[in-house]
Amino acid sequence: MGQNRQSPLHAHELSGAMVALVTPMHENGEINWDQYQTLLDWHIKIKTPALIISGTTGESALLNTQETQQLWARAIKYCGDSNTLVVAGTGAISPDQVMVNNQQAADCGVQVALVVTPYYLRLTQQALKDHFLAIADASPIPILLYNVPTRTGNDLQTKTTKELAKHPNIIGIKEAKADMERIAQLAKIDNFAVLSGDDNSFFQAMREGAQGVISVAANVRPLAIQQICHAMVLGDMAKAQDINQSLEALYQLLGHEPNPGPIKAVMAAAKMLSSGIRRPLQLMPLNQAQLKQHLGAIEQEFTQT
Repeated sequence: MGQNRQSPLHAHELSGAMVALVTPMHENGEINWDQYQTLLDWHIKIKTPALIISGTTGESALLNTQETQQLWARAIKYCGDSNTLVVAGTGAISPDQVMVNNQQAADCGVQVALVVTPYYLRLTQQALKDHFLAIADASPIPILLYNVPTRTGNDLQTKTTKELAKHPNIIGIKEAKADMERIAQLAKIDNFAVLSGDDNSFFQAMREGAQGVISVAANVRPLAIQQICHAMVLGDMAKAQDINQSLEALYQLLGHEPNPGPIKAVMAAAKMLSSGIRRPLQLMPLNQAQLKQHLGAIEQEFTQT
């Protein structure tokens, strides 16, 4: 599925254990490009199907335009002709800004954009629909809708998503609301990728028809989450459930404070990253008891480089 191909991306190509990638930073908050390359190389080697660059977990709201473009361009360069797809987080409140971002992402070689619902502003379903249709009409690359009402204050309801899915340039959704009835309804849409955006419920979401997950926990346990997805595709629900249960304590730890404070704290403790995070975000304080049950498994996966 290399980045250099000319044909447009299709919904069926978006599946499995995708990673909402952190943006490594030095202690002063500047991007640590060496650690970024290390993470990219690791995910390419272990065949992570897709990396979401400059999403919520990547601290997109605190990155400037130059940094964001550099993150995209380097990801495209390092992923090259590998099977690891680069997805650009391009969401903003203003549709005009999203359109600019989508063009810049396409210019970097990105093949699909993840566009979050507008935030802070409270919008009707008609306003949300018109917002996404205008963006889809103008976008040079396909887009994934991103619904995360706990952060944005706007909930893209099932009916609205179904209407948006008719647009040929809207190929799927990252649905972060843990509503299994909604997931089941969205999964019935033809040629439309439904991806869970919630680690705690993605196993249940896949049982209802979701094609995969855009995962925060996969920053540290990508192989385990890949195993869950693979087992579910093969119909081995017992194996998938066992592995998922083994990760539940990690999911709870990473959800103890708002993302990305917990995941960056765990990665720093595991010596995967330096301890940088951009203000006003903060790393979550950790104690040894919280870490002990996770560090061995994390180290085992990360050393597979």
